[in-house]
Amino acid sequence: MSSSMLNLVGWDIGGANIKAARLLWQAGEIVDSRVVVHPFEIWRKRENLPGMLEQIGDELGIALTKAMAVTMTAELSDTFRSKREGVLSILDTINQVFPNIPIYPLSLEGDFVPLSEARQHPLDFAASNWLASGLYVAHRHCDCILMDVGSTTTDIIPIREGRVICTGRTDMERLTSGELIFSGILRTNPNTIVGQVPINGRMCRVAAELFTLMADVYLWLGYISPESYTCPTADGRAKSRQASKERLARLVCADAEMLNKEQLFKLARYLFEKQLQQLIEALCQVLSRIDNGYQMPLAVAGAGAFLAAEAGTHLGITVLDLAKEWGVKATAALPAQAAAYLLARKFDEENP
Repeated sequence: MSSSMLNLVGWDIGGANIKAARLLWQAGEIVDSRVVVHPFEIWRKRENLPGMLEQIGDELGIALTKAMAVTMTAELSDTFRSKREGVLSILDTINQVFPNIPIYPLSLEGDFVPLSEARQHPLDFAASNWLASGLYVAHRHCDCILMDVGSTTTDIIPIREGRVICTGRTDMERLTSGELIFSGILRTNPNTIVGQVPINGRMCRVAAELFTLMADVYLWLGYISPESYTCPTADGRAKSRQASKERLARLVCADAEMLNKEQLFKLARYLFEKQLQQLIEALCQVLSRIDNGYQMPLAVAGAGAFLAAEAGTHLGITVLDLAKEWGVKATAALPAQAAAYLLARKFDEENP
């Protein structure tokens, strides 16, 4: 194990958020870390990606960085005609912005490879951020189910004997296995969760329109703060409880004058319960193939860790809150922190 100090950066280039973590690593331990998270909807202004990466690099202070680890999900964005194009574009952009720092993308097999090699097999590096998180958690909790609920998606990652034992690797495989759910606590449109909601004891169909987001549900119910509402609102108006109430009413083609606070609370609570049901169903699907799966603790992380914890409690599973255990900073950008950590361990193994 090397005793020299390493300065490493991990990236998670998402379609709606970019997360980065800088670690100071020495003698097998994290000496210090810094995390930066910026909302960035790549499909809106793809040409601004270099500037955003440069800004985040400046905020992290990466002048002495030995190497960078890269994970991504932004390649799925329809700003790219294919995932292949997306992966190559993202890797080339990072290399363009940081030409003097070695870059190591993480493959879906869990290996870090040099950028030049990764470019030869781009699909092996698409949507790898979940694997970084799973491998990182596996080093600390060798038997658990990791449930990471983010702004847009939820990852369910089973870990046994220190190994990630997912059946899926690609997005489509993971959607099929229940290990990936395109449902998150901010950007998800409620009409993708329900087709109707109860209003005054009767079921009312919802509008197939982008009137509101699940962020409005959780802001109205008090689970998140306006500062945590990091995505754009559906109507471009304020990120306040009053504005959230107005947007929620439009889900049933009404407004805040037609529905009172109690009615809107009941509407929001129903949406909370239905999204929770989505996650529980996926979790049950994953647990159904794991021997004694219900005896394994559920490690929760992400902006929606509260929802993951609720799912674990509902199923009678022991819940491990990683933010409480490791600190909020260590889990605010979990895939990025994980990627930097895993790259540091790789360097230690290669330079004992």
